[in-house]
Amino acid sequence: MLQTKKSPEQILFIFLGIWTILNIIQASFVEVHADEAYYWVYSRFLDWGYFDHPPMVALFIKLGDMLLPSTLGMRFLTVLTSSLSVFLLWKIVKPYGENIKLFILLFSAVVLFHVYGFITTPDSPLFFFTILFFYVYQKYVASDQLKWALLLALVIACLLYSKYHGILVLFFTILSNLKLLKRPSFWLIVGVAILAFLPHIWWQVENNYPSFYYHVIDRSAAFYKSRYTTEYLLAQLALAGPLVGWFMYRAAVVLKTPDAFIKAIKVNFYGVFIFFLFSTLKGRVEAHWTLPGMICLFILAYLYLSKRTVPKWFERLAMVNIVLILITRIILLVPVPALMKIGVVAYYFGNETWAKQIHEKAGDAPVIFTDSFQVPSKYNYYTRSTKGFGYDSRNYRKNQYDIWPLEDSLRNKRVYLALPYSRGLSEQDTIETAKGLYYGTWVDSVRMYQKVSVNPVEIPAVLEKSRPLTLKLKISNPYDQEIFLGNAGQKWACVLEYGYERAGDLGEFRIVKANLDKLRIPAKQSVILDAEIRTPEVPGKYKLIFSLRTAPFAGSRNSNMISVDVK
Repeated sequence: MLQTKKSPEQILFIFLGIWTILNIIQASFVEVHADEAYYWVYSRFLDWGYFDHPPMVALFIKLGDMLLPSTLGMRFLTVLTSSLSVFLLWKIVKPYGENIKLFILLFSAVVLFHVYGFITTPDSPLFFFTILFFYVYQKYVASDQLKWALLLALVIACLLYSKYHGILVLFFTILSNLKLLKRPSFWLIVGVAILAFLPHIWWQVENNYPSFYYHVIDRSAAFYKSRYTTEYLLAQLALAGPLVGWFMYRAAVVLKTPDAFIKAIKVNFYGVFIFFLFSTLKGRVEAHWTLPGMICLFILAYLYLSKRTVPKWFERLAMVNIVLILITRIILLVPVPALMKIGVVAYYFGNETWAKQIHEKAGDAPVIFTDSFQVPSKYNYYTRSTKGFGYDSRNYRKNQYDIWPLEDSLRNKRVYLALPYSRGLSEQDTIETAKGLYYGTWVDSVRMYQKVSVNPVEIPAVLEKSRPLTLKLKISNPYDQEIFLGNAGQKWACVLEYGYERAGDLGEFRIVKANLDKLRIPAKQSVILDAEIRTPEVPGKYKLIFSLRTAPFAGSRNSNMISVDVK
């Protein structure tokens, strides 16, 4: 009996089956990444927005966790949408060249595609909705029909709800085809997409634009370091495939086509990678931020190679590349003792054991960790609770723990403070954990004011050096109960302090000259406090920070990063 040759679709579905099974295994048995645990806590507090990101990742996790309350459940929608993304990618490129073996070879060689085959972060829905956007946009460019316009509008909204990087995809797509502005349906798309995205915009307004301040202001480095750029360039080569990525970039650049849709892919390719290249001038760029550009790289490289005879050496290198990736995926599943000394490998092991070891000491009491949103999130995930809290000192960045109602529930309660370093206290516990030594201390009647806002009503943009400066400080109480900043009758003293950051260095904090003795602020209200601080002794550009410090904590950042120029 003669065997019939398998069609491209049959080969594709065989690959999809293998890809899905591989990702299910990985999703089930690889311990959660700390960022995933953070987004799992997102899903416990569903909202229209979060400090760092829009809410789509929380919805992904919530739906999967409801179906399968497990590590697989957390990643279930990522696994499904990853397989659907492969199918849509094939539908996008098939009209330009039908070479399914090349398609599978190239897709499997891209490191970043493997990561978002099972890991659930905001990039997971971004990956899916970027590809879905290109698929629907391809239809819309070819046929200006109402159904494609409305579908495109909804996909755009989902793209923006996934990650703010989706804005780049939209901008570069429009830039590639300005004739779209003449289509009445284009403006319908804009209107519907904005309408669908309004709840998130309103969330930002209500919460004083935390995402804007974090991504645009707080993340900017004080000065440029050349390694930001070199690390970025090397990472992009590695994520495209450590052995074959360079050739894929060459193919994408060399490809020439008058096709309007492919022009959009090409402009996105250049736009995304160049945008983040320039972003290295103002700070460190995470390698995976170029994910939309990597999708475009894959499409362009496939189109170029599908029209030509693929070099045998490239096929061999690609296969070795894929084998290396598969070995790496296996290493994340099976703890190899010889490799556990490598930090990036050890990172994925021992987290559940660590959480249980801390929980044995703390019991059902709340546990406070300091200067991390990841550590308390891992504790929360593996204890299936929200009893882990991240206290963010003035030396650390703000995050969603500064917004959630968790702090409110700790005030005046007995909590367990767990630190990876000793505070030299005789009554502290020493805990041997899978992640090293931790030191635990019981804290009675917690007093903290992380959410209280302390900002000058107005401040000169230019200050004279080494001078006293009189200010009126607006202190806002966001809590549902009155707060008292005086120390009469309080176990833990509260001190209002200020400090200056310069070139990334946060100097010594000093006490603000102000009378807090009788300062009571009713719930949801603000007061104006007369205060005096001193300007820096050395001229330069600084960021002024106000902090409320209550023992035994280091003091939180209670103001914006206030830019001042000292002459």
